[in-house]
Amino acid sequence: MSGGPRVGVAEANGPLTGDLVLSFQRSFFTMGRIDSLPLAELEERLKNSDDATLIQQILQQTVFHPLCNKYPPSVKYRRLFLTELIKKHEVTGAEPLDDLYDALGEVLRSEELKMCHKNYFLLSGENIRLGENVAIISEGTTGLVTWEAAQFFAEWAMENSEVFDGRSILELGSGIGLVGITICKICTPKQYIFSDCHPNVLQQLRTNILSNGLPLDSDTWNPKDCEVEVNVSEENQRPKITVMGLDWSEVTQEQVDEFQPHVIVATDVIYDPEVVLCLVSVLEKFLTSSERKEQGSVVYLASTIRNPETYHQFKMELDKVGIGHQVIPGPSRKTGIVSITEGGRAYQTLRRIFWISVSGPMRDGVIPGSGTEVSQLDQYVKMYRTVVA
Repeated sequence: MSGGPRVGVAEANGPLTGDLVLSFQRSFFTMGRIDSLPLAELEERLKNSDDATLIQQILQQTVFHPLCNKYPPSVKYRRLFLTELIKKHEVTGAEPLDDLYDALGEVLRSEELKMCHKNYFLLSGENIRLGENVAIISEGTTGLVTWEAAQFFAEWAMENSEVFDGRSILELGSGIGLVGITICKICTPKQYIFSDCHPNVLQQLRTNILSNGLPLDSDTWNPKDCEVEVNVSEENQRPKITVMGLDWSEVTQEQVDEFQPHVIVATDVIYDPEVVLCLVSVLEKFLTSSERKEQGSVVYLASTIRNPETYHQFKMELDKVGIGHQVIPGPSRKTGIVSITEGGRAYQTLRRIFWISVSGPMRDGVIPGSGTEVSQLDQYVKMYRTVVA
C-alpha cells in the first residue's frame, strides 16, 4: 500500500492550507478525538476566505476519498466529524454548502456496522490499515480496538528500528496488531510472534496482518478463517510471522522455555489488578528462561496510566521480584530521541525490562479510553533486573 491519499492535498493554495487539510485527513482516517482536530484554525481560515474551497478540499481528502468508501471510519465518527465541519462553516455566515449536508445525510442514512477501519499514513509512504470493532468492549474483550499506548509505542519503534532489526520478537497481548504490523513493515526483525488469548481477537489479528500484505506462517492458521485476499509481495517475505494463543494465567515455565525471543513487547496491558499479577508472573518466567539460556532478552512495556492505584500495584509487584525502574525520553517526530542502545551495552550483565509509561490528561483519575493524541503521551520508564550470580 502507498501513501497516495496525501498526494496533491491543497497544493494550489499553499503549504499552510495543505498542512491543515492533511491534519484533518490523518485525524479522520485514524478516528482521532474530535476535540483534537484543528477546528479553531479552520474557523479562522474560513472567516478570512470568500469561498468554501477549503471545506471542499477537506471533504475530498476525508469523507469523499476513495479510501473512505472502501475502508471507512465508524458511522458515528463520520457523523461527528461532519457536524463539526458544518458548525465551523455556518459560523462564518456563508451560504450553506450542499456537499456538506449531502455527506451528512448519507451518513445519517447509513447503518452502523460491527466493524470499522483505521488507516495510518506513515512518513515512509506506507499505509497501515486495521479493521477493529466499533465498541471498546465487545465479545468479552477489549482487544478488538486500538489503544493509545500502542500508537505511542509504534511511533517509538519507527524511530528506533535498530532495537528490532535482525531479532526475534514476541508480543504479549497483541490485540488487533498495530505495534507488530508497524515493526514488521518499517523494521527488519528476523521473526515476529503475535500472541493473545481471545479467539476472536486472534482471528481479526490474522486478517489485519494479511490485509497489510505481510506473510503469515500457514502452519498456524486456516486461510478460510480470514476473509481477505492474500497478496504478499516478495519484499515482505521477511520476517517469519506467527500468530498464537497465549493465556498468561496458564502458561508454564516449560512452555516459556520453548520461546527464544531477543525482544518481548507489550502495550496497554496494565489495566486490571488480576492481569498485573499474571503479567509480572509471565515476565518473571521469561527473564528466568533468558538467564538460563544466557540470551539476555529485553522486554518493552508501554502502558497508559489510567488508574494510578493499578500503576502503583504493578511497580510494587515488580519490586517484589527485584525489578527497578527509571525514566527515559519518549519519541520525537522532529529530532528523534537519545538512543537507548548505549544503555543496552552498559547493562550486558543485566536482565532488562524497558517500561514505557504513558501520561495524559485525566478525568476523575482516568484517562479517556480512546483517541489520546501521541503528543500527549510523553514519558518512558526503563526497568531492569539484576542477574543474580
